[in-house]
Amino acid sequence: MNYEAHLAPYAARSEASRGRRFSEPAPASRTEFQRDRDRIIHSTAFRRLEYKTQVFVNHEGDLFRTRLTHSIEVAQIARSIARNLHLNEDLVEAISLAHDLGHTPFGHAGQEALNECMQDFGGFEHNLQSLRVVDELEEHYGAFNGLNLMFETREGVLKHCSMSNARKLGDIGQRFIDKKQPTLEAQLANLADEIAYNNHDIDDGLRSGLITTAQLDEVDFYARHRREVEVVYPGIGGRRAIHETIRRMINALIVDLTEASKARIGDAGIRTLDDVRNVPPLINFSDAMQQEAVLLKRFLRTNLYHHYQVNRMTSKARRIVRELFDAFMAEPRLLPPDYQVTERGSQQARARKVSDYIAGMTDRYAMREHRRLFTVGEI
Repeated sequence: MNYEAHLAPYAARSEASRGRRFSEPAPASRTEFQRDRDRIIHSTAFRRLEYKTQVFVNHEGDLFRTRLTHSIEVAQIARSIARNLHLNEDLVEAISLAHDLGHTPFGHAGQEALNECMQDFGGFEHNLQSLRVVDELEEHYGAFNGLNLMFETREGVLKHCSMSNARKLGDIGQRFIDKKQPTLEAQLANLADEIAYNNHDIDDGLRSGLITTAQLDEVDFYARHRREVEVVYPGIGGRRAIHETIRRMINALIVDLTEASKARIGDAGIRTLDDVRNVPPLINFSDAMQQEAVLLKRFLRTNLYHHYQVNRMTSKARRIVRELFDAFMAEPRLLPPDYQVTERGSQQARARKVSDYIAGMTDRYAMREHRRLFTVGEI
């Protein structure tokens, strides 16, 4: 059975892929991109996402999103849109599930702190770290490091990349130098990520009490869908009203993204994957919906991400990451054996190993490791 026969002519296909870095026999009962998805799900880095921050640190509540639940939600949204556009659902799911594998503990606060620590050693980019995880750091196979994923999956994981790093990455970084586009599946995973975190951060923000529905009513996109819910379900309130509202917001974004992208693909006369790579991005919202998304992000940034209680936790997170980095650089023998560099190893190599170790930590492991190093009586 040809799983990819129904795809649009410009969708990514296994048989037309640039393949894997290390040759392997073709899978007997699944596509190459299904194999990628399965490898990602079984990876150590994927399991660790369960205890990595989305907005709220894991110990702050059992019902808040983590990087794991976020990645699953991104994959669900992306697959729905991919099916509507006749794109490769397996590829878009693999990219969605892998896109945060390189994220540090404590979300963006941890990433920013680690990047500051690594400034003299090439910096830290979480997209590049996600690629490093799937290319080098996972240890599941005897024949190679990493997961040996297909080129198109790896390309989708690397959403952003500095020009200096792109020059070091060979074929996977070449598109940034040539200013080419990735597959439509990669573009789609990027937008599904935005849909998921904007709307689910609203849910978590309301659940935490850091934002209120009265505040959200200042955002027309939310207020409009909330009023629609009240018309359909008079007297509804509490969690049901919130879930019904957010459900409608997500649906509106998915429908708009599908229709606007389909129109752009048609207007551009796209016939092949090469066509996709040679034109500006095609997967995006309409101009009107894009403006609504901008206003929603602005609200969340002002009222949730910069809330003083969130700032307190992110301040602690930055301090934990900085102090761990400094301690391991000053005394590398504090590192587990797998992360130690030989005495003759360069500072650059040591810093990258320390960065790998810290980036791979979960929130709670980083806090525990910090206590072990800096609290008397902890071991």
